[in-house]
Amino acid sequence: PHLIKKNQMNKVYLMDCMEGMKGTPDKYYDLAVVDPEYGIDAGNMTMGSGKNKKYTKKDWDKNIPTEEYFTELFRVSKNQIVCGGNYFTKFLPPTKSWIFWDKGINGDCSFADGELIWTSFDTVLRKADVRYKGFLGADADRIHITQKPIKLYDWIFAKYATKGMKILDTHAGSMSSVISAMKNEMQITAYEIDSDYFNAGKKRIETYLMQGDMFQQPKIEFIS
Repeated sequence: PHLIKKNQMNKVYLMDCMEGMKGTPDKYYDLAVVDPEYGIDAGNMTMGSGKNKKYTKKDWDKNIPTEEYFTELFRVSKNQIVCGGNYFTKFLPPTKSWIFWDKGINGDCSFADGELIWTSFDTVLRKADVRYKGFLGADADRIHITQKPIKLYDWIFAKYATKGMKILDTHAGSMSSVISAMKNEMQITAYEIDSDYFNAGKKRIETYLMQGDMFQQPKIEFIS
């Protein structure tokens, strides 16, 4: 298996997260913020047609992760935040500390008005008001069909993390979590199994690093 090293942080791996986690010591990460497959076949959703078609159909969202995934996730991290937690209740313990992400769309697109995010914290339920515009997305540089806004991760880190923390993302996708972690002066290890998303995310992060507000942040290493 992949063996974790002292300089593991601020790296994005093109690999199966299960391989990465199996080589990771217990409670290595302060916080895992993950957005696994919901099993709703989102990868085969379409956006536009003809020349305007934006996403290639993929089969990554046919099933939810296995129980083994959640066992490893809880083993390698001290706390966890799981997007779409209502899809995984058979694997997640009960919590009173849900996050309700209010997308602010008021039923004007095919997506749900909000999303339930499970947390391991002993706090009250919180609402994240972060605008989402359906397929158009809240970020202009949309590269993933289920891309979450950077501002959502900014909100999560502001409420549940502190500077310098070690963050894990097992399903990096569009790399919004990576960009937010860098902005908020945290260390992150991220995994993405799809080479198309990995390469598009790499370009997206490199673009952000060239911007003034990100110029001082540590560089991210991409390992394929």
